[in-house]
Amino acid sequence: MYPNPLKEKLRNGKTVLGTALAAPTASVMAATCKTDIDFVWIDTEHAPYASESLEMLPVIARQHGVAPMIRVAWNDPALIKKAFDVGAVAVMVPQISTAEEAARAVEYAFYPPKGQRGVSPNWPALAGVDWNHAIRTANDETVLILQIESRQAYDNLEEIAKVPGIDVLFIGPMDMSASLGVITEMQDPALQEMMQAFPRILAEKGIPAGTTLMDIDEVKQKLSWGYRFMNVGNPMAYGVQAWNGYLAGMRK
Repeated sequence: MYPNPLKEKLRNGKTVLGTALAAPTASVMAATCKTDIDFVWIDTEHAPYASESLEMLPVIARQHGVAPMIRVAWNDPALIKKAFDVGAVAVMVPQISTAEEAARAVEYAFYPPKGQRGVSPNWPALAGVDWNHAIRTANDETVLILQIESRQAYDNLEEIAKVPGIDVLFIGPMDMSASLGVITEMQDPALQEMMQAFPRILAEKGIPAGTTLMDIDEVKQKLSWGYRFMNVGNPMAYGVQAWNGYLAGMRK
């Protein structure tokens, strides 16, 4: 359960794959963690719940050897602190556009001396983990993922990548399409050119590139481009697709 190996995998150049939690319940979390994933994405940016509603869900993921990754709603110290306090191994911060914003996220995510995050024994105490050890070594496990979601952010990418403490830079294709003026046009040539260049730029800086996609063929394409941190849809959505296919076959 502790420490989770996600940070070590990233440091060793391995590709890590995850999927989104379809609903914030213990049974859905347990079922999701039975798939062969490295992390589970818990979204508190767009979903109608926050860290206070998660209770033991991140701990359940940890018990299955899966890293809970919580996307917070904004680059806010209170939100980032609560996400880690409830048990996140990784926190994703959206809408990072400058190196200054990236530096603030690092400050909020790590305990001193690396950052200024307030100390809490919350999740280790709930999980029965030695909380003294977990607190002293938390910075060695903590994974910070920053989202690049605008033209401004992409133009500042090399400066952002220079900020110490970033584990993954993650391009958000949907928000990026909006920023480029081609909202939801995911195959727009300018967007695809940007996405192809993204991991190449970051490889020169030693930072893994991440993104999120649903189509399996497109996921494979992006992995071939050099992406090493990939969110792959969610099992419920794929299950619905498969089930509809089964029903269509039965009705013929």
